[in-house]
Amino acid sequence: MDVPQARAECDAVLQTVADAVVADDTFLETVLTAVLAEGHVLIEDVPGTGKTLTARSFADALGLSFSRIQFTPDLLPADITGTHIYREAEERFEFTEGPVFANFVLADEINRAPPKTQAALLEAMAEGQVTVDGETHDLPEPFVVVATQNPVESEGVFPLPAAQKDRFLVKTAMGYPDAADEQGLLRSRTERKSATPSADTALDPEGVRALQAVPETVTVDDDVLGYIVDIVGRTRDDARVEVGVSPRGSQRLLEAARARAVVEGRAYVRPVDVTTVAEPVLAHRLVRTTDATVDGAASEDILADVLDAVPVPTVSAEEHEAPAEG
Repeated sequence: MDVPQARAECDAVLQTVADAVVADDTFLETVLTAVLAEGHVLIEDVPGTGKTLTARSFADALGLSFSRIQFTPDLLPADITGTHIYREAEERFEFTEGPVFANFVLADEINRAPPKTQAALLEAMAEGQVTVDGETHDLPEPFVVVATQNPVESEGVFPLPAAQKDRFLVKTAMGYPDAADEQGLLRSRTERKSATPSADTALDPEGVRALQAVPETVTVDDDVLGYIVDIVGRTRDDARVEVGVSPRGSQRLLEAARARAVVEGRAYVRPVDVTTVAEPVLAHRLVRTTDATVDGAASEDILADVLDAVPVPTVSAEEHEAPAEG
């Protein structure tokens, strides 16, 4: 699959999801960018904005198997990964897969489960496998986790540790629809019998794997690589930041920028690709100082200052015409 074909497939997926979900185009493109970059998504927003519907609609549009895990305080790691069950007739233990064994996993309200249970997803998200009782089991490919959490409820939640948040390629939010979109949502509800809309299938697992391979063909100039390094380095030097973006974070920024270029139909990365994905990829990786937290300095604001301070390189489109055609 080449870049123009990938762009067409991305457009088809986005249109299919948009038919089922009332959401900002930028938000949907951010989620799809994460899928292309083989990453995971953390959606933080108020209840009722359509986080669960978004995850299910993307799974349907991509033709992937879907599993929903409702995180609760009494959820155990084995409830996610699976466990060994003794088969008396055969006198042996047999592994029974948990709900994490799906292509597209929705970890709903992930911060309601204790850290030990949250950590059950770490190996799955990082390595595409789970280890139970010393046995390693591969997860299906592709494998994407979309986790949701509610920012307005603080009672009975366990904040995600930095190591867990670092496993998410992007953190984003849906926001409220504008008046016209919300009226359209109500109108579409009156025209269907089901309370929950559904998305058509635009791809299949093999097509998704082919799509995920395309960003690896996208070229990146040294100037753009230097731009990424400068952004990341400045987060480490900012007085409001206790722990800046790690080398893993810089790699993920590069991968997301390449995926974003594919969504835009380009075989090369422009600086605008980096700036577009910088906030969802980097903001949640910043650990603010105590003073910054007390002063109300949001990670997004710190990152915006960083982007303003780093000079943007110039990348000529003419230099990349040949790769774009291939």
